[in-house]
Amino acid sequence: MAEARITLDEAVAHTRTGDVWLFCGHTMADRAIRVTTNSPVNHVGMSVVIEDLPPLMWHAELGRSLPDMWTGTRQRGAQLHDLRDAVVVWGNRYGQRAWLRQLDYDVTREKEDAALRAIARLNGTPFPSTARLASRWFRGRMPTRKAFAGELETAYCAEVVAVTYEAMGLLASGRRPNWYDPGRFWSGDDLALSLGARLGEEIAVTVPPER
Repeated sequence: MAEARITLDEAVAHTRTGDVWLFCGHTMADRAIRVTTNSPVNHVGMSVVIEDLPPLMWHAELGRSLPDMWTGTRQRGAQLHDLRDAVVVWGNRYGQRAWLRQLDYDVTREKEDAALRAIARLNGTPFPSTARLASRWFRGRMPTRKAFAGELETAYCAEVVAVTYEAMGLLASGRRPNWYDPGRFWSGDDLALSLGARLGEEIAVTVPPER
């Protein structure tokens, strides 16, 4: 079956809060993440589309290639970026393929406010070192006490999305944030959402050259 594909401009025009963006690259770090987590992708972000603001992407990354829309500064870790600019950077500068999974759920103003509170709480949380990622995911699968979002000293991309989904009520509480990796948000994994919400199939996004 041919892969569904749309342009980035089409994706930006149709995306809504809660949609998921997935990325797959070919650097050693990208491959290490996928091997460590047994995942087909190495990065995940979430659309934030609020009223008259341009569509934004909420994610966490090691670099500081774009200004954070929450603070106005360039920072590492959890960041809120202009969505189109972020996808262009990941597609060109970082050499990543991109996919969009749309959330099938009516995100109300209350859910948007919950997402914004999570962003305010987590924004700027440092990104963990690559060397610590494997042990971090391993600990996340151990039956130990859950780490709440406010306790996160560092945050990886999948943790940021998961904690925000949990704040919106789309993921049930009970799992440690570091149980999540990018592959949990790929359709091949059985990510059980709450409130009858579901994520659609991956739609490949054609990324234009960086200007």
